[in-house]
Amino acid sequence: MLRRRGLDLLFLAALGVWIAGWAARSPVWAAVGSLAALALAGVLGVRLGRRLLRPLIWRLRNRLAVAYFFIAVIPIALFLLLSRQAAIFLGEQVAAHLVQVELEQHAEQLHGVARLLAQSGPVRVERPGAIAAALDARFPGIQTSIDDAYHDPVAGWGDASGVMVRDRRLYLWAHTVEGATCVTVQAPLTRRWLSALVPGLGPVSVLPGTENPDAFSLAAEQDDPPLALVPPVNWFDDELRWGTDIPVARWDTPGRSHSALLGVRTRFSPLIHVLTREGNQASLPNALWIYGILLAIAQAASIYIGVTVTRTITAAVDDLHEGTHHVSQGDFAWRIPEKGVDQVAGLSRAFNQMTGQVERLLEVAKESERLQAEVEIARKVQAQLFPQRVLPIPGLDLLGVCAPARMVSGDYYDYQEAGGRFAIAIGDVAGKGISAALLMSSLQAYFRMQLDDLAKGEVANAVARINRMLHATTPAEKFATLFLGVYDAGTGELIYSNAGHPPPLLLRNGAVRPLEVNGMVVGAFGFARYEQSRLVLEPGDVLVAFTDGVSEPENCYGEMFGEERIGELLKKSGDLSPEQFLEAVHEAVTDFTGSGELQDDLTLIVARRVAT
Repeated sequence: MLRRRGLDLLFLAALGVWIAGWAARSPVWAAVGSLAALALAGVLGVRLGRRLLRPLIWRLRNRLAVAYFFIAVIPIALFLLLSRQAAIFLGEQVAAHLVQVELEQHAEQLHGVARLLAQSGPVRVERPGAIAAALDARFPGIQTSIDDAYHDPVAGWGDASGVMVRDRRLYLWAHTVEGATCVTVQAPLTRRWLSALVPGLGPVSVLPGTENPDAFSLAAEQDDPPLALVPPVNWFDDELRWGTDIPVARWDTPGRSHSALLGVRTRFSPLIHVLTREGNQASLPNALWIYGILLAIAQAASIYIGVTVTRTITAAVDDLHEGTHHVSQGDFAWRIPEKGVDQVAGLSRAFNQMTGQVERLLEVAKESERLQAEVEIARKVQAQLFPQRVLPIPGLDLLGVCAPARMVSGDYYDYQEAGGRFAIAIGDVAGKGISAALLMSSLQAYFRMQLDDLAKGEVANAVARINRMLHATTPAEKFATLFLGVYDAGTGELIYSNAGHPPPLLLRNGAVRPLEVNGMVVGAFGFARYEQSRLVLEPGDVLVAFTDGVSEPENCYGEMFGEERIGELLKKSGDLSPEQFLEAVHEAVTDFTGSGELQDDLTLIVARRVAT
């Protein structure tokens, strides 16, 4: 309520500024008030429209009419207002420029007279009076002065011309020096003479600057009332007021000057008359009439075309509204009329095609929901295939994690007790999704079938059997990488075989080295042979096994995370607990890719040998 009342008060204030600006004939304040009032009126209109206009603009036809009002009518009004203000500003600038140019030309003429007198030689004594009499009609009250020797303050002046103040009176003057002779020509400035610089334009005056308001005044004019501004010829014939700074020299301080304001008052009609007095005065008004008629014709044609197009659109929307009503009632046999070959008609045809396919799409949606539910069940089943508890191994902290990129994962990790030893496995099935998850479950079953052989340390034989079983039960294009090891807690020995898997990294005494790769992937070729290696883990050693979901994610430049970054991270974070290290790796990968989503399944196993 308070916000609404505040907007009302702001709108009334802006409206008051607009009215005051027009009353005072101030274009700037009128424009500010107009823009503020229009903006606040728009805000208030939107707020009131929610309550009052909503029932009226429910139909698209009415809504488009309102949209056209804001899109076309208001911008055109603002454009006209801006054009008017721009015309006023330009007219003021042109009027002031015309007067300033004429004043500078008259000053240059006086300078020419001064140079002529200075160069006249022996006859210069007779010339000043004659020349002054000849120029009195153009420069009323003109005075000339010729000195054969410099004296203050004239001694400080060289060649100069323009406006000068002497004894608090303004003069148009010129001064020149030839040898030892200096010549000064000056004519008093009056309002009537200034206004006659550009005949018919309007009153002109020179005002002191704000820094010294009492510096001078114009010469007294006996029986010479101020020149009045001509009355306006129409409502658009606004008064133009403008001023431009001109330098004013001081007689008693040679070389120094201060600013004064050359002010002009006029209207559009005398300004246009002045600009066109040497040509055809009727050409500009006639051109404006022609442009106005053409604009009116174009506007009428635009309205007709807009109404026609709008009716076509609104009729099609009405048909679509009726069709959607029938569809909402379950009537998929309803068809709307198709008229024309444009996009609106194409929309009608698309609606008719859509209604024929809705029932099939509903069936597809039901099937998709069923598959989604089955995938969710598969995700829960797969989660049970991973170790459900941390395996207690004397002298070894062991932890694994798998973060699937999708609902189900093709990565696999496991650790099981095998006859007093501990079997550790990590693998990556080619592909993603359901097929990779099914192959992963087979890999888990085959791994646990080999626990008896793994208890004997026959790791290479166990990998070979897993390879033959996968090859026999999967398509040729399906295979998996596998790292399989057996750890003896008593001796700290790890017997392992790497079947095409990214080599695990061993951190020992601050240095990182990869383990060996002993053979190709499993499941691709039944005849593949594998070897095994041995490694004794010392206290403080950290072993990290991972899938390509850790080493191969790419950033926005196509650069992979890489095993080197994993090694550097292992060096910096090797003293962390397995849980903390797994979190550090996950955070580093997501920060590197710049995405919260994983590009591939991310699986790691961290094993730390501790002193017992």
